[in-house]
Amino acid sequence: MKIVKDFSDYKILDMSNGKKLEQWGDYILNRPDPSIIWNKEINNELWASADATYERSSSGGGNWQNVTKKMPDSWIISYDDLKFNLKLMGFKHTGLFPEQAVNWRLIKEIIKNANREVKVLNLFAYTGAASIAALSEGASVVHVDSSKGMIEWAKENVKVNGLNDKPIRFIVDDVIKFVKREKRRGNKYDIIIMDPPTFGRGTSGEIWNLEDNLFDLVNECSNLLTDDALLFLINSYTTGVPKTILENILQLAVNEKISGSIESYELGLPMKDSNLVLPCGMSAKWTR
Repeated sequence: MKIVKDFSDYKILDMSNGKKLEQWGDYILNRPDPSIIWNKEINNELWASADATYERSSSGGGNWQNVTKKMPDSWIISYDDLKFNLKLMGFKHTGLFPEQAVNWRLIKEIIKNANREVKVLNLFAYTGAASIAALSEGASVVHVDSSKGMIEWAKENVKVNGLNDKPIRFIVDDVIKFVKREKRRGNKYDIIIMDPPTFGRGTSGEIWNLEDNLFDLVNECSNLLTDDALLFLINSYTTGVPKTILENILQLAVNEKISGSIESYELGLPMKDSNLVLPCGMSAKWTR
């Protein structure tokens, strides 16, 4: 497991009974997490300090409750030289997955050490944390997501980081359709990143199912890699799909075309002043 230990603006303060108490910069949030199946609080006096609490509804979904007056509509936190604009989203999220700091650092290091121009394709790109990491090291980025709202949020993050003049294209499109068009156009990339959901819909209602579609997508994407490609990174939060499966997909779809190294790993976030670690999905990477 790769654990994020250097994210000073993010901390897990406590976790118990299906919930985690987190500090995001100046604000403390109480959010559900189904993997927290124990019911022992370590810092029980801290829970009352939450600035907002996400409560699930018995009919599905949920909403933020007990939001304090000091809680802004949006706020900024930092990781190293990267900045992120956060908001309370309708489905418990803030627009950032802090465990991905492991991969932001990986992306930055690979681009920095390449000592050449690097083209990056970021698929299911969400609010753009990986895109910003790549841009910050001088890469050119194509950022693809089917949600126009997420694209606009990513643009805000680029602006917050002062990277407006850097080479990034924002594409609102179904990922599979976009990749097939890029193949026909003959476009190539040195780095491909994807963070696919378990289920989803494209811009025209196309159905995405990770278990049914991931291999075919990775196989199509392998045709977009340059001959001297650097990285193919897959992130997954889908339970029931072990990280070894992601390794197998990279082996069959990428490594048999361009020889490299494959590694998979769990991502984790530590709890402050504790030996507890919260598992937060997994990644698999192919590298040159």
